[in-house]
This record gives sequence, C-alpha cells and structure tokens, in this order.
Amino acid sequence: MPPANAFDRRAWVRSTLSPSEWIVPLPAGAVDELESVVDSLRREPLPILLLSPTQFSLPQCRLVMAAVARQLREGIGLAVLDRLPVERFSAEENRALGWLLGSLLGRLVAQKWDGTMLYDVRDTGRALAYGVRRSVTNLDLQFHTDAPWLAEPPELVGLLCLHPSLEGGVSRFVSLQTAHAELERRQPELLSRLYAPFPWDRQAEHAPDDSKVAHQPVFEPTASGLRCRYNQSLIENAESLTGAALDDAGRDALAAMSTVLNSPAQWVEFTIEKGQLQYLNNWLFAHSRTPFRDADDPERKRHLLRLWNRDEGRQTFHA
Repeated sequence: MPPANAFDRRAWVRSTLSPSEWIVPLPAGAVDELESVVDSLRREPLPILLLSPTQFSLPQCRLVMAAVARQLREGIGLAVLDRLPVERFSAEENRALGWLLGSLLGRLVAQKWDGTMLYDVRDTGRALAYGVRRSVTNLDLQFHTDAPWLAEPPELVGLLCLHPSLEGGVSRFVSLQTAHAELERRQPELLSRLYAPFPWDRQAEHAPDDSKVAHQPVFEPTASGLRCRYNQSLIENAESLTGAALDDAGRDALAAMSTVLNSPAQWVEFTIEKGQLQYLNNWLFAHSRTPFRDADDPERKRHLLRLWNRDEGRQTFHA
C-alpha cells in the first residue's frame, strides 16, 4: 500500500515510481560544453582538485544539474544523468568531468580520513576484512547510507559509471522516509528507539588513536527535516569491536527496519550503464548492490567514480 505521507514524493514505494522519473537526459548542448572543457584541459592542464565550474562556460550543464538538484532535494531523491560520452575521453578527463558536474550540486568533500576526494568503486581483489570496505570488492552491498557514523554524513552521493560489470551489480534504492512512515504506522514503540544512538563501526577511517566506534541515531530531526542513517552490518560490527551487546529494543527496532526495507514492494532497481551519472540523496534514501562478475580484461572491469557532496561542516572527512 502507498505510505501514509504519499503526497511527499520522497516517500515512494516501487509501484509509485517509474524509470522515466529518475532518468535525466543530458542535452546535446551540455555534451558540447563538456567536450569544450576537455579541449581546454588538453591545452592547459590543471589538477582536478583545482577545477571549478566557474572556470568554464557551462550554461547548459548548469541548467541540467539544477534540475538534478531539485529532484534530489525536493523530489524523489534519485536522479540518473544520461549520459556522458565517457568513451571519447581518457580516464583522467572523465574524472575531471565528474568533478565539475558534481561541483554544480554543491561542495564536494573528502570521502576518506586521508582526504581522498575522488573514490574509485571497483573490485581490488582484496578479501573482506577490518578496514576493507565492501565497495572495493565484488560482493553484494546490503541497504545502507554512506558514512552513517559521521556527525555530518554526505548529503548527496554520486556515481559516474566508467565501465559496467560483465554481469550483476544491480543497484537498488529504497526510501527511508517511507520506512519511517511504515514503522510509525506499524510499530511506533520501536520507531522511538531509532531516534536514540546506536554504535557504528567507523571502518578504520580515523586517526590511529581514535575510537573504532561512533554513536549516532538512525533517525535524526534537523532544521531542514528528517536525516537518516542506515547500515545494519556496521552496527553489528560495532558490537564485536566493543564487546557490548546491543540492547533488546535496539535489536528489535533494527529487525523491524530491515523487514520494511527488504520488502521488494519498497525498492526500485536498475543496472547503471556506461556514462551514466547516478546521484542519490544520502540523508533520506538507502542503496544496495547485488554481487557482480567482471570481465577478464582489466580495462573492462567495473569501475565507478564516487562523489560526495555536503555543504554543512568542514570539507574534511570528519566535518
């Protein structure tokens, strides 16, 4: 059934959303502008982190990214820009274009404690272990928001597809605002527990002498509205790191949340295609990924470039 607050386009379910609503065409004029940017950088190179949209003429790109911003912040919270002709450019040129387009949505911020600003999502061959994120493996990713342990998690998360996988790697998206409404309707006594702090594994993204665990709520009221955090596995990891068992109410609340989120009626899915730039509102929506299989050719392995936007706090990882 539709969520109680279905009038809010951010509180959608699978049956109320169609691909045409998240696809945002990239006009030919915007592509021409990006071609011009690459021509300019070939003549006069600059490090990517020094690039700003103000250095180039990008009126069409500004218009289309303004539409993306409205969709992310006021609409369904998901937008897929379709598409950049990444096959025309080098890997470094595509990174520059992703940086510039992402910058049109707001300030780009560090994605790791060491200050990494552009994050490569690809299978590194590393085994899953403490400090190794699932995003650098070919394993599935359960529903989560990025960096839920941060006091100021990124507002927007972008992924530019440079190479898709050979098979698998299907992306899924679910509205945490819908989940909140469903829990309020079904089990309001458990919903209140989700407003209290939970322990989160910080995934070794901190100074060596810092705590391995942070404490944040799943749902948090802010001046701009609801802000959500979610990654059940990181809460379970934190239990192991601290040796302290989660309280029964917290465990029951997470189980109820998982039941809602993992119902196929709640989420939508698609496979990101080469050249598409996918953006998600990380404060109100969670995403997941199925396992994938890569091509044998290293040049054709799945490779996404990730961007984080956040205007609040500092530009460092710990805002």
